Amino acid sequence: MIKKFAAELIGTAVLVLFGCGAAVLAGFDVVGQLGIALAFGFAIVAMAYGIGPVSGCHINPAVSLGAFIAGRMSAKDMVIYWIAQFIGAVVGAFILASIAKTGFAQLGQNGFDAGSPGGYGLQAALIFEIVATAVFLIAILGVTGAKGHGAFAGVSIGITLALIHIVGIQVTGVSVNPARSFGPALLAGGQAMSQLWVFIVAPLIGGAIGGLLFRLKLLEPQD
Repeated sequence: MIKKFAAELIGTAVLVLFGCGAAVLAGFDVVGQLGIALAFGFAIVAMAYGIGPVSGCHINPAVSLGAFIAGRMSAKDMVIYWIAQFIGAVVGAFILASIAKTGFAQLGQNGFDAGSPGGYGLQAALIFEIVATAVFLIAILGVTGAKGHGAFAGVSIGITLALIHIVGIQVTGVSVNPARSFGPALLAGGQAMSQLWVFIVAPLIGGAIGGLLFRLKLLEPQD
């Protein structure tokens, strides 16, 4: 389990550093929304093949919750994964803050209303994060299932995350991952921390929905 803990910590740190880093260090003026979306997707692809054989590359508490509900991991392992993921997100955000000219002020934190890149409100944020996370879990649990295309899992999952970002960056900056939101918010403080509950609760609800669909075998392939 120590190896899995280390893999999840490192993987989540990489996701935050390079995903949020694309937004903070390059930004809309340099790489644009598509570039930021691809950075998150590529980070997932890289880690899926780098640490996937060790931990499965969840690097997201909502993914671990979905896997638990689907019956693919134990509650004990899920909690250990969560701890590693939240620590890793803080590490990634801290490294980013140490590089960025903005320091701790701007770390790619998520938000709604004034914190939303497109000025979207709480209702839009909740709906988007729940639905997008459920879709993300469907893609992950489907491609990693017994009859999934395992060799292409990393690519499929990365493309799905990039797609979610292309659509949703203007809404919330895109979380679909409580740890990814926690790291930047913890260091940035202020509004990001006051709105953090949305980006913990909504992705966990979405993850639970995705996991339940597989637990009930509604999306399991026929034998």
